[in-house]
Amino acid sequence: MFSIIQAAGWPIWPLLLASIIAVALIIERLVALRRSKVIPAGLLQRVVAEYRQNGASAALVGNLETHSPLGRILAAGLRNVGSSREVMRETIEETGAVVLHDLERYLTTLGTIASISPLMGLFGTVVGMIEIFGSQAPGGSNPIQLAHGISIALYNTGFGLLIAIPGMIFWRHFRALVDGYVAEMQQQAVRLVEVLHGERRA
Repeated sequence: MFSIIQAAGWPIWPLLLASIIAVALIIERLVALRRSKVIPAGLLQRVVAEYRQNGASAALVGNLETHSPLGRILAAGLRNVGSSREVMRETIEETGAVVLHDLERYLTTLGTIASISPLMGLFGTVVGMIEIFGSQAPGGSNPIQLAHGISIALYNTGFGLLIAIPGMIFWRHFRALVDGYVAEMQQQAVRLVEVLHGERRA
């Protein structure tokens, strides 16, 4: 592996840094965007049951706010249980915007790395081509310099694509995951509003 890095030349170092950041972000988002952590199963039903027993107590609201992203949205509704439907919905939407921002954390960085990695690899290719043309002396070519230039060109191009392809796949996966979570949280928030206003049982 170290011999490949040596053969690829100095342009490989920014790509290595980008790959380390991309792997770290992918692992962090895989952990943070687990369904059990974002939308715990049966949370809405438990909240409705406790609300009917004890009302919108401070303990219930406080526990929900630290429980999960869905809990934060449900807590926003319970905090305004005495308000009109419009006020409650506005509060939930404001909290939902903050939750969405948290769910999308680091996705812009991951998408940027996936987008610019081929360009960084192309930059390495250009550097390799410059090495190749620079090795062409009037009396003949230098085979060692020629091989070095080709190594820089090919290794950087390949490594750039190696970073970009999984990076783009995970970025699109996380975007779709967040969109699905947001849609489901909106549905559960609407159900909570209807329950609190006596428009449905559960």
